[in-house]
Amino acid sequence: MSEQSAGPLELRDVRGPSALGGGLRRFVDLAWLISVTEFRRTYFGTALGYLWSVARPLALFGVLLLVFTHVFRLGAQVPHYPELLLFNIVLFTFFQEATNTAVNSVVSAEGIVRKTQFPRLVIPLSVVMTSLFNMAMNLIVVFIFILAAGIHPVWTWLLLPVVLVGLFIPTLAVSMIVSSLFPRFRDIGIIWGVFSMALFYATPVLYPLEYAPPSVRSIILINPLTPILQYAREWIVDPNAPSLVSIAGGHAKLIAPLVIYVGVCILAVWVFNREAPRIAEQL
Repeated sequence: MSEQSAGPLELRDVRGPSALGGGLRRFVDLAWLISVTEFRRTYFGTALGYLWSVARPLALFGVLLLVFTHVFRLGAQVPHYPELLLFNIVLFTFFQEATNTAVNSVVSAEGIVRKTQFPRLVIPLSVVMTSLFNMAMNLIVVFIFILAAGIHPVWTWLLLPVVLVGLFIPTLAVSMIVSSLFPRFRDIGIIWGVFSMALFYATPVLYPLEYAPPSVRSIILINPLTPILQYAREWIVDPNAPSLVSIAGGHAKLIAPLVIYVGVCILAVWVFNREAPRIAEQL
């Protein structure tokens, strides 16, 4: 039977590579290779090399410490304020650096996105892992600083991985959202740049949560990054600091940031799975 007598051929959508397509082993190997390569490339040929990953947060820390101890006089009121400030800066810098870099990550990898078949989730994940390597080097300096300040190790230091995992998950989730939407909506880059800067001040990085005005504190508590930084303070820097529950005014006040935390993660999976197969078409 000829093709003409059989009728017109049916056109079907051909889906592009999915977020996790290609097998778990290949996915892990690609993510590790790209993140390590990018980490090395970032500081290749520079005079200070990997020390730049430490120098940047230290420079910001120096400026902010000067302002908040000599201008606003907050440092004299908060126990271990310099150590807390440095620790908070390193943690938030990881989130901000990873998500801002992730915005343009898919477009920057246009060559391989168009020409090769690989799991799309590798791209934002490798960006977050590269920032994780930077944070790991910064944390070495943070703990040297903490020990030099006379803060003695306590058993809650063992909970540091809980803080890091708790921070890694929303960082990856936001990176997935912005990286997958940017090829189609280029305004995402500008919007997220402004929002992440606003988030810096809406997160207790520069100030302890209990020092925020009560009228603003309820808004800050909605931020899912707030509990992470508060627990980091309690577990690592100052075990005598007011607990998150006491500052919030009860466990019920912590439901909102938990719901937002989980909601962002669910949204990230849905958005990325929806956009991943068609990313190459948007470039």
